[in-house]
This record gives sequence, C-alpha cells and structure tokens, in this order.
Amino acid sequence: MEKQKNNILNKVLEFNSGRRAVLISFDVFCFSLTSAAYIITDFLVTKSSNLSLIAMIGFAVLQLTITMIARFLVGAYRFVWRYSSAGSYIFLTIADVIAGFICLVFSYLYGARGVIWQFVIIGAVDLIIVLSSRFVYSSVYKHSDSYRQSNDLEPVAVIGAGSIGSYLVEYLRNNPHSQYDPKFFIDNDPMKIGNTIEGLRIHNPIAGGNLIKSSGIKTVIVTIANDDSEYMLNLYNHYSEMGCKVRVYDSLVKSDDSSANAGKVRDFKIEDVLFRKPVKLSDEKTVNFYEGKTVLITGGGGSIGSELCRQVATCNTKKLVIFDIYENNAYDIQQELKYKYGDNLNLSVEIGSVRDLYRLDQVFNKYRPDVVFHAAAHKHVPLMEDCGAEAIKNNVVGTYNTADVAEKYGVKKFILISTDKAVNPTNIMGASKRVCEMIVQSRADSKTSFAAVRFGNVLGSNGSVVPLFKRQIEEGGPITITDKRIIRYFMTIPEASQLVLQAGAMAKSGELFVLDMGKPVKIYDLACSMIRLSGLVPDKDIKIEEIGLRPGEKLYEELLMANEDLSKTDNKLIFIERDKHFTRLEVFEKVDTLIRAANSGSNIREAMRQVVPTYHTPEEVNKHASESDEMKLVNNIA
Repeated sequence: MEKQKNNILNKVLEFNSGRRAVLISFDVFCFSLTSAAYIITDFLVTKSSNLSLIAMIGFAVLQLTITMIARFLVGAYRFVWRYSSAGSYIFLTIADVIAGFICLVFSYLYGARGVIWQFVIIGAVDLIIVLSSRFVYSSVYKHSDSYRQSNDLEPVAVIGAGSIGSYLVEYLRNNPHSQYDPKFFIDNDPMKIGNTIEGLRIHNPIAGGNLIKSSGIKTVIVTIANDDSEYMLNLYNHYSEMGCKVRVYDSLVKSDDSSANAGKVRDFKIEDVLFRKPVKLSDEKTVNFYEGKTVLITGGGGSIGSELCRQVATCNTKKLVIFDIYENNAYDIQQELKYKYGDNLNLSVEIGSVRDLYRLDQVFNKYRPDVVFHAAAHKHVPLMEDCGAEAIKNNVVGTYNTADVAEKYGVKKFILISTDKAVNPTNIMGASKRVCEMIVQSRADSKTSFAAVRFGNVLGSNGSVVPLFKRQIEEGGPITITDKRIIRYFMTIPEASQLVLQAGAMAKSGELFVLDMGKPVKIYDLACSMIRLSGLVPDKDIKIEEIGLRPGEKLYEELLMANEDLSKTDNKLIFIERDKHFTRLEVFEKVDTLIRAANSGSNIREAMRQVVPTYHTPEEVNKHASESDEMKLVNNIA
C-alpha cells in the first residue's frame, strides 16, 4: 500500500514538473520571439538605437533572466492556470513590472540609456502575450470541460445573485466532481435584474419561475445568507410547490463554524426552517469564565452532554472530564474531540453511573472539578411510565448523589440539565426532573453554586421526533404522530448547550434558569415540513397517521414564560424563575419517600403525587387543553 502511494506521488510530481517545464519553455519562447521582432525591426528598419547587435541581444538576455527570476519568486509557475483567478494574473503582472523596473535601474546605473525603450517595449509586449495566452487557455479549458460534462450534469437555477451565488457558480464550474450545471440566477433586487454574473443572466422571481417550468429544471440552490428561518421556510415552500428540489449552499465565506458541510451544496435541514430564529447565547464573558477550569460533564456522551463537551472544548479549559455509563457514546465523543484538538485539549473519559456513589466519589476525588454539568438522566417519557422506579433511581437519586459529591469536593458551580416537562408534570419522567430541580434549589446555602437550566425539546437529539420522522420517511412512511393537535417548543442542540454554558457562568445559588423558547410548533406541521424537505408531498407520497397519545403525554407543554415570578438576566432571552424553595430536610424526606416506593415496588405515581404537588394525570390536563394559552397561540399562528 505504501509503495502504491509512493508511485502515485512520484507520478504527480513528474506531471507537475513536466507541466512547469512546458510553461517555462513557452514563456522563454514568447520572450525570445518578442525580443527578436523588436531587435530586427530596430536594427534593420528604424535604426533608432545606437547599440550594436551583440549589445541589444545581451540586454535582451539580461531582461529575460531578471523576468524569469521575478516570476519564480512570486510563484507564477505554481499556479494552475486552467483554474486561474484574478490574483494569478495580478501576481504575474507584478513580477514583470518589478523585473522591468530593475532593468531600467540597471540601464541608468551603467549609462546604457539607449536600451530603455527596448526594455519597456519588449517587457510590455511579452506581458500582454503571456497574460493573453493564459487567459485563452483557461477560457478554452473551462468551456471545453463544461461542454464535455454538460450532458452528464443536472441543470440548476441559483437563488441569490450576490457574492455567495457568484462564488457557487465558479465552484460548480471548476469542481470536476460537480453534478450541477448552473443556468441562470433568480434575485429580487431591481439593480441586479437583467444583468449577468459569471455569464449567467439574472431574472426576477416571476420570470425565473416561468423559466424553471419551461426549461424543466428540477433543482434550485439557495445562496441567500439569511438567518430568518421563516423567510427560508417560505422560500423553500415556494420552490417545492413548483416541483423543485431545494438545496442550500453553505459558502466558505459565509460559514463561521467548522461544519463538515461548509462550502458544499447540501439538502435543507429542519434547523433551516425551524419556526424561530436560532438563538446564539455564548459570549466572550461566558467563554472566559471556563478558561483554566476543570469541567466535568455527567452523561457526556448523550445528545446534550456531547454538545456541551464540544462547546466547553473551545473555552481553553484546564481539563475536560466526560463521565458516562454508556461507553460507546463516551468513546465516540472522545475520538471526535481527540481528532479535532489533539494534545491541545486535556481530556479524560471515565465510565460509571451516577447511581454509584462510591464511583462518583472516586472520580471527583481524582479530578477535583471546578464546574459540573449534570446531564445524565433517563428522559424517554413512555419508557419511564413503564419503568418509573428506574426514573427515580437514575434521575432523582443520581442527581442527589452527584450534588452531594460536588459539595464534598468543593465544586464551584453545579448546573442541572432540566426540561419543560418538569412544569406541572403529567408523567413520571417530568415529575422526576421536577424533584431534581428541588434538590438543586434546596442548596442555596451551599458554598457550591447550584442552578438548573430548563428548556424544551431538542431537535435531533436521541429519541426525539426528528430522527424518528426521518427514519419513517426513508422507509416510505407512514409518519406516526400521537395527535395532530399536539404542540411542543423546540430548540437546536447548540442553542440548548450554549444556554447551559451561559447559565453556568452567571449562576449564583439555587436558581432555575428558563429560556424564552419563542413560538410553539405543531408536531403535525413539523412532520409536513420534513416530508417536503425530502422532496415529497405530505399525505400523498408519505402518509401521516395518528396513533393516539402515549401514556403520560399531554397535548401541550406549558408556556415557560407564563410564570409571573420571572426575573430578567443580562440576556433578554434568559430568565430566572423565583418560585418557593424547599429546605434540605424537606427535599431529603421527598427523596426518601420516592426511594422507598421504588425499592418496594409500590405505586410510583402515588408517591410522585405526594412529593410533587403540581403533578397531574395527562387526562386532567388534556381535557382542558383547548382553553390553554399555548393552544390558542399556536392556532392563531396557523
């Protein structure tokens, strides 16, 4: 294998050397031809120079030598001229100008002023010939290459005639692996309509739409840098309804992340058409807080936990510790971070359960973390309805254990990851998370700053509806939803993680942070959008079926911002809920009640009702769902 690689490398080097030799020979030939034409004309016809033939030839050789050296110095023979840009021509011009200037200085220093015009004319004519030859070569190559591939490429319209659109067209034409042939631009800027970019005409949306239909184009590529997801959704729906597959170009110029998709044409993602503008919460102050600290993340291999690891890894921490019971997830995020940061990130992974107090003590004693993010939890509502004792053991006892060990080893900040399902819970999972919040809030007197962060559903997390719907679409449907009326609040994984980071930086004691989640989303609308994103038609290509509410499920999650006991923070989208805190003794008694219920196998729901005053059955809540502010809000939106 190594021998084969060496052979390939040698062939590449031989090809590059051969190409460079041909180019150098061509340039020498052009210069020689130009010099010969000038010298013959001057010596035999105009006789304007008083120099001898030998002297004129000598000065020509000198100018050639200086010019070639200058071109080598600016790297003119390393350019791939078939893909040449304006910069390549500029560098070549600079090289020849510098060479000409040196020749002129030489002529003045040695009193050979009679050769000045020889230097100027030969240099100028030669530069024009060389630039023209490279331009013609590049144009012919691109045209012939486009002609050769045109039958194999799919014609596309480019939405957005700006710098990103222009960059895309150049990228598609120069990329030998491109599968698209751009035909025209569509833009609504009156100053651009009717003009051309990269040889492609710019049409207004109406004329462009008619041209799409008449020319049979089946794909459009959006290049508009717009963070308004509602606008992007309208754009997507408009061209989807015309029967087009709508794709997005993530320009390298536009991209501000390390996404693997940066600079590539990709499919629309559900995040692109999320019914709210994604919120970016982290700031320099937040990043600086974590610098130089040891950060431990329980459940660090999960959806939220792994994204927290990615975010923390950018903060120049002293050490990052991943603690998880599931070694496969922990291994995946470990390898990802090692690959990306190498030795620049001080990373450790520990396998263990938050139920195991002894194991937690070992890990905390070993690393002495400054900050702990507690993301380890069972979160699946239907499973926890059937296995309520496990929700108590993992969520409640796990949080209690981790909080105790954090206090023992002097952790500065402890941040609990909570959920909107803890608000007036109707299921065991949500109720268990509410008890976790109580544990955190009861420790306001601790030297450790405890806080909880509560947010809604996370797009793309393990077990969420997005991966489920995607899998069902890939299998040809149907998409199954529990009820067409059901609504939820959504946010992206990076959003949720950045909120947690910022809450950790600003947390003081016993606080419950709440994010303004924006507008609620109908799960049915989400399913329809995902079907359209796949280029299909809802209820035609992919059926959507109602299967009935699952145990513990309610039609809506409570509007988190409805609580009047909310205080503002420095970030207008983050609030602190100021509800009544339970004492340590009260929380200990509640946890003890739940542990006895879990160990004895007695009625878990009865124990939850006793411990969580706001716990209700889903039937009680769903009966009056249509009267809720949340359901009224989403119906008004629709």
